Amino acid sequence: MINRRIFIIFAKIYTLMETIQVKDKRFAVSIPEEKIKAEVKRVAEEINRDYEGKEPVFLAVLNGSFIFAADLLREVTLPCEISFVRLASYQGVSTTGEIREIMGLNMDITGRPVIIVEDIVDTGLTMAHMLDTLKKHNPASIDICTLLLKPGKLQVNLDVRYCAMRIPNDFIVGYGLDYDGFGRNTKDIYTLINME
Repeated sequence: MINRRIFIIFAKIYTLMETIQVKDKRFAVSIPEEKIKAEVKRVAEEINRDYEGKEPVFLAVLNGSFIFAADLLREVTLPCEISFVRLASYQGVSTTGEIREIMGLNMDITGRPVIIVEDIVDTGLTMAHMLDTLKKHNPASIDICTLLLKPGKLQVNLDVRYCAMRIPNDFIVGYGLDYDGFGRNTKDIYTLINME
């Protein structure tokens, strides 16, 4: 009886919050657009400071980082280039653990400082694979820049130099992140509502 009452209270709270339906799942706003913009600007300012006098190559990981990469680059004042790579390890709401390289690097990064732009680092397996691949191209340096980091899910030791926000182990969509390909086109970030 008490559990049912708690569930009803939480259901009422969620209905008062802004929610969206993505396929068969419901999500509530967890990070509003204003907070995202402020954190993206902060990270860009750190990159501008740390890379002053350099011409970095930004490698944005598709598909999830495309909105973050666009907003980040608009705040970067350095001379720079951007290219896109595509790695996949997600299916539905969970990682498969298998990294599939779909589209590779199309520019020479030998001797260049590289900044990987990622939407989210959770287990770190995809990023570790990407770092190993990029090191074979002999860049001057490689730094990781992620919109979101889930420290509680990391399975490998990564040096994430630039992180906009740390989040819990919830499943999220919006601002480029998806659920089975849908939900990327929102200005806010939403967290899955588990009503089961």
